[in-house]
Amino acid sequence: MAQHGFNQPRNVPERVYRTRCPGYLPPMMSNNVSKLISNTLALNKAPYKEPTYKDGFPTWVKPGDRKLLQSSSPAPRANIVVAQDGSGNYRTIKDAISAASKRSGSGRYVIHVKAGTYRENIEIGSKLENIMMVGDGIGKTIITGSKSVGGGSTTFNSATFAVVGDGFIGRDITFRNTAGPRNHQAVALRSGSDLSVFYRCSFEGYQDTLYVHSERQFYRECNIYGTVDFIFGNSAVVLQNCNIYARNPPNKTNTVTAQGRTDPNQNTGIIIHNSRVTAASDLRPVQGSVKTYLGRPWKQYSRTVFMKTYLDSLINPAGWMEWDGNFALNTLYYAEYMNTGPGSSTSNRVQWRGYRVLRSASEASRFTAGEFLAGNSWLASTGVPHTLGL
Repeated sequence: MAQHGFNQPRNVPERVYRTRCPGYLPPMMSNNVSKLISNTLALNKAPYKEPTYKDGFPTWVKPGDRKLLQSSSPAPRANIVVAQDGSGNYRTIKDAISAASKRSGSGRYVIHVKAGTYRENIEIGSKLENIMMVGDGIGKTIITGSKSVGGGSTTFNSATFAVVGDGFIGRDITFRNTAGPRNHQAVALRSGSDLSVFYRCSFEGYQDTLYVHSERQFYRECNIYGTVDFIFGNSAVVLQNCNIYARNPPNKTNTVTAQGRTDPNQNTGIIIHNSRVTAASDLRPVQGSVKTYLGRPWKQYSRTVFMKTYLDSLINPAGWMEWDGNFALNTLYYAEYMNTGPGSSTSNRVQWRGYRVLRSASEASRFTAGEFLAGNSWLASTGVPHTLGL
């Protein structure tokens, strides 16, 4: 795998560099995004308090939202229904979003998207808050697109589904990008929605599948498929009870995460808790010829923690991979805590100054949904099962 640094070489045109470098954004957009992240994600540090969960969700999830998430019905109390066969209010998700933008008030607004394959690129803007989108299940309600850097898009704009409006909840939906393994960055979902939750969803792509762009996010019982840097961004995000599937990459190297913390004061990071990292069906037969790593440092203060997670034999014994030589190896924060499985041994892990094995529950508790996301104040209201502590 080619090693990619931060800066675009002067003698390489942007259009060429863009296709080679994971997570690349044009200079103007990169600067704006960096400022936004720095301003909004340097969350105030607070003394540790024992986190609290209710019904498996952080308590910041309001009781009403918790009931919606836990409801056994496909679409609890839907305000509008999307159905390709005409049996709903709208045939396209885009039309439903447009209708939702005209609603009165800002309370929870539920959109039921019935089973079907919706070939749409969707963006839910910053003014559209507290939207809940419920499908009929993974593999049944599918939102799919094919934009990619290889196809002329930017990473940021390649997302099949993008959400910025705060308080978004997604349930029982597949988000897919079909650009393929050779079209470089191709995002299935990008979220910059604060206090957003995804429950029983699937995110399917290859490079840069899930862009956890910014703000506080929680994923529960989701599937994430990809190859290079396929969970990346600079949010404060916890993925809990999820299945992470590495696919067969063209260049024979996979990196599960690429976290983008640019400032040591930002309380951001990718936390993977009580999950499973295994090979997807296309990787299993050739797993021995592919190197799969837990992550690499996209930015100077990259922070990623795997805890109480099953790591299968596909994980390289070194565990983690450099981005570009010695870049960020002393300033990153990569940690592992009580992982299990044949790929979980830390005896041959990297010897970087920024890597550590956590030995105590008190250390690891800093990265639980309760403390890391201040989840005790909002997760309970979403109705999604969650664990606030270890």
